[in-house]
Amino acid sequence: MDMSHCYWTHTTMSILWSLPSRLVVLSCIWSLCLAQFEYLGYPPGYPEPVEDQYTAPQIPADVPRIQLRLAGEKRKHNEGRLEVLYEGEWGTVCDDDFNIHAAQVVCRELGYSEAVSWAPSAKYGKGDGRIWFDNVHCTGKEKTLAQCESNGIGVSDCKHSEDVGVVCSDKRIPGFRFLSPLNNNVDSLNIQVEDVRIRPILASYRKRIPVTEGYVEVKDGGKWKQICDEEWSPMNTRVICGMFGFPGEKRYNARVYKMFARRRTPSYWDYLVNCTGNEAHLSSCKLGHSLMAKGNSSCGQGIPVVVSCVAGRAFAPTPMAGYRKAFRQEQPLVRLRGGGVVGEGRVEVLKNGEWGTICDDHWNLVSATVVCRELGFGTAKEALSGGQLGQGMGPVHMNEVQCSGFEKSVTECQFNMDKDSEGCSHEEDAGVRCNVPAMGFQQRLRLSGGRNPFEGRVEVLVERNGSLVWGTVCSEGWGTMEAMVVCRQLGLGFASNAFQETWYWPGAVSADAVVMSGVRCAGTEMSLSHCLHHGDHLSCPKGGARHAAGVSCSETAPDLVLNPQVVEQTTYIEDRPMFMLQCAYEENCLASTSSSTPANSYRRLLRFSSQIHNNGQSDFRPKASRDSWVWHDCHRHYHSMEIFTHYDLLSLNGSKVAEGHKASFCLEDSECDEGIEKKYECANFGEQGITVGCWDTYRHDIDCQWVDITDVKPGDYTFQIVINPNYEVAESDYTNNVVKCKSRYDGHRIWMYNCHIGGSIGGETEETFPGLLNNQVTHR
Repeated sequence: MDMSHCYWTHTTMSILWSLPSRLVVLSCIWSLCLAQFEYLGYPPGYPEPVEDQYTAPQIPADVPRIQLRLAGEKRKHNEGRLEVLYEGEWGTVCDDDFNIHAAQVVCRELGYSEAVSWAPSAKYGKGDGRIWFDNVHCTGKEKTLAQCESNGIGVSDCKHSEDVGVVCSDKRIPGFRFLSPLNNNVDSLNIQVEDVRIRPILASYRKRIPVTEGYVEVKDGGKWKQICDEEWSPMNTRVICGMFGFPGEKRYNARVYKMFARRRTPSYWDYLVNCTGNEAHLSSCKLGHSLMAKGNSSCGQGIPVVVSCVAGRAFAPTPMAGYRKAFRQEQPLVRLRGGGVVGEGRVEVLKNGEWGTICDDHWNLVSATVVCRELGFGTAKEALSGGQLGQGMGPVHMNEVQCSGFEKSVTECQFNMDKDSEGCSHEEDAGVRCNVPAMGFQQRLRLSGGRNPFEGRVEVLVERNGSLVWGTVCSEGWGTMEAMVVCRQLGLGFASNAFQETWYWPGAVSADAVVMSGVRCAGTEMSLSHCLHHGDHLSCPKGGARHAAGVSCSETAPDLVLNPQVVEQTTYIEDRPMFMLQCAYEENCLASTSSSTPANSYRRLLRFSSQIHNNGQSDFRPKASRDSWVWHDCHRHYHSMEIFTHYDLLSLNGSKVAEGHKASFCLEDSECDEGIEKKYECANFGEQGITVGCWDTYRHDIDCQWVDITDVKPGDYTFQIVINPNYEVAESDYTNNVVKCKSRYDGHRIWMYNCHIGGSIGGETEETFPGLLNNQVTHR
């Protein structure tokens, strides 16, 4: 289950007693958490979570006491400008001589397992106040930054334009609890609890998934405690709901909860919470008064805090057997593309009827959270930059986006109207990773027998005769779309391969039996159980065990996109004599009527060029192994994909007017973006594929790069090209694999215009990939 561990930092009680009116910054670090569903128990075969023990390092008495935090304009909570608290004043660290060893010390002091990188020159914005450290030299083994050599605390000749930033791993040190030894007056202290959850109280909510209503509880000192609702505001609820993957909140029946609180005495946490409501996560919230400091450890006339959250449409609570079938986005003005799991993707917005991207200048967690909420998710876990989830196509609609956090849509946020795309390329496309509700899908599926966690035989947990048992999936008809759903359900990204035999991955013998058959997925489902399948009436002639379905997953995937402008600019008609088309005839590149065409007569060919770009995150490689590639005399090289594209001329109602054909391809890098080297070439039986940032061009003068329109009557038509139509190779986005053009043929000439990528125009229905929009399975 995809939940979030929240770590708040803790100080000694005596310090907080002396600071009754201070606001204390709440620092929240995320990791995986199962707490929200502890009351459900764990399925058989899953170990109970073990409490980790952590011992704080002993720091010599003569070492100055400091405290660290990551601040500034950051895109995730484990990065930011390094700030140091010393003698009650926050300051920064100069980037002179700073290195990865110093970053390692910083990250471990903050409770992260390691440093990923560091950034000079105020990447996260200029700080203010003192610059406490300059010319820092660490070995990486120090227990605190204060033990590293430097010019001395407060001795610096730097400006805030040299403030250093640090990026830490998102993995926490197991069991880390930061107990601050400071005993002076400070404005910001770290309070830590071990976990946060929404615990359902009412019987009507206890069996609902996801959990949307209940007590907000924090785990402190190994015990779950409630929060007093004194000074609790709707803004606090908004933040809590957002961190658990919910876009909104609603009112609840307070009378029932008051009655429950009277029957069972709550155990209150010692502090109150104060959020403004637009925080992307709890790290930006502050702590209010301490109950202990007010001289009362109880809640007075209050009761425990209750939140009632509103789930997005795709996650609406329903009985276990009746989940929504496939994820549907709620807002037609914004969409996500290229993400491996639900709730992540490149952000695309609809403007003037055309879909385009957002430039990552000034892109941050607040703006990303607006996107997440409007799409039915919670707050943003991460604001992605630099086209990390693949590059989009079309215009860059928005640049320098600045949101307050309360907008209904990112399209309402302020952005640079004068130069919305000036200076921005698709290399700077912004993306998001959103918090999504814990649906429990991951615990009903596993991969077994693989060499690593990303591959193996697919095993599902089902109920048989009143008990839960693991079993296999019948591999008959098992393909890329089914594998994509498995990888998404397990949070492993994209499918790289779908296997119909898994004898080389021996799983548990007790799980050999087939428990699921006839699986057909559209590719968008959040769980394999949402796909069409046989139900209780299984049918699998081959049986399970060695013939069970398997997958291998990858965190990245290619994304092929055909350049529509090239198609439009290179289209023409050629009348070619039949005696020059013998090779093409043998390869079925002509209409069936060509079999009766005399050698001295002509065929009319609609010719064009195809320029196919790989805009994804990994190379596009053919599924077939080299020993199965087919030699083609027409092209004088091997083809690694027998059906790589469909070329069709359609009437305005969608029926075929020219037979078209299924073109086979040799895949190679014809040209690449600047700085990228070609890897693949067809000559001399070379390796085939399309590198990220490169494109494969099939020129208009190559045999079979046409549609035979000899028998087509004059009129208006739609010309359509579909790449990878059988989903033979997994991609991060199939909706952009089709190009459509309007065409007019007068019997002598042809005009091709308005060529565009499928899905790039608002309101367009994609007949070619209907399953991606309406969850109806197409026959492959």
